[in-house]
Amino acid sequence: MPEETEVLWLSQKDVIAAGGLDMAATVDDVEEVFRLYALGEYALPRKVSLEWEWEETPPGEQSNHLNLMSGYVGGQVNAAGFKAIASFPRNPFKWNLPRASALIILHDTQVGLPLAVMDGTLISAMRTGAVSGVGAKYLAREDATRVGLIGAGVQSRTQLMALQVTRPGIQQAAVFDIRRDRAEAFAIEMGERLGLDIHVAESAEEVSRQAEILVTATTNVTRPIVHDGWLMPGSYYAHVSAYECEYDLLRHADKVLVDDWDLVKARMYSTVALMWRDGEFADGDLYAEFGEVVAGQKPGRENDQEVIVFSPIGLALHDVAVANRVYQTAQSKGLGQRVPLWDSPMWM
Repeated sequence: MPEETEVLWLSQKDVIAAGGLDMAATVDDVEEVFRLYALGEYALPRKVSLEWEWEETPPGEQSNHLNLMSGYVGGQVNAAGFKAIASFPRNPFKWNLPRASALIILHDTQVGLPLAVMDGTLISAMRTGAVSGVGAKYLAREDATRVGLIGAGVQSRTQLMALQVTRPGIQQAAVFDIRRDRAEAFAIEMGERLGLDIHVAESAEEVSRQAEILVTATTNVTRPIVHDGWLMPGSYYAHVSAYECEYDLLRHADKVLVDDWDLVKARMYSTVALMWRDGEFADGDLYAEFGEVVAGQKPGRENDQEVIVFSPIGLALHDVAVANRVYQTAQSKGLGQRVPLWDSPMWM
């Protein structure tokens, strides 16, 4: 070990230059992590969440919160680290700032020294979109052509990017947001970027009833926005955020999956967790943790009529794996700034 220890600093510009916006690569990262998760080649403690209310938080929306997430991924990934992410829902409207901002720290898995500190805002958005995309690969109909999106923020952008990677037959999308101007801007931007026909819908119901693949990515926490009976037979529903659908929708779904059931229950955030808390969803009602499907331990979609709901809470394992790929690429390209940590250790 050299006496001088350096940490690589990667700005968001560096992360992009190192492949941070490569959705196909991010999908591959996420899929491999799910496989390793099912094989038990990981370490994943519960996330630490600091939340508080403030006077400007609108009724029914998420409060400000800071999350600290850590994980180790084994296999060929062999990476460990932390993500610290802040979510302030009013930022885009009050301060013209992103809702979420994050840092990721990677550590050497042999000696524990920090290797890199990088912007995690982009990585977090990309890996979250990729999770739904990998979900579509195994849980959506192969002939799906229509996507419905409820919410027109950053997250819906990466969701759509990932879905196009794993379901390239997608031709149309519909988007609804409580702020129509956001939905219209989304339709123009993403339609041009992805070459899709994107329709601005008048309601969440309109989106839901026509979607073969439905994604909800909102800051809603107190009232369901997708109701039972709205989903088409054979649809795949990626429930990305909090209390976004009615209990009966999950009760009537053919299969309900999560990423990590213990973490979902501990976070007590999404509809399925709230149902479990209220005694309306038992452990045995869960079809699978999604990694079991990726690893071939359980089948995914088994026919064209199944309604399948995937409700991930978000795993630090995915952040770590994507950040590790970005770090390795940055190393090979000479990106970022090397910052001395110490010239020689003061304490041994």
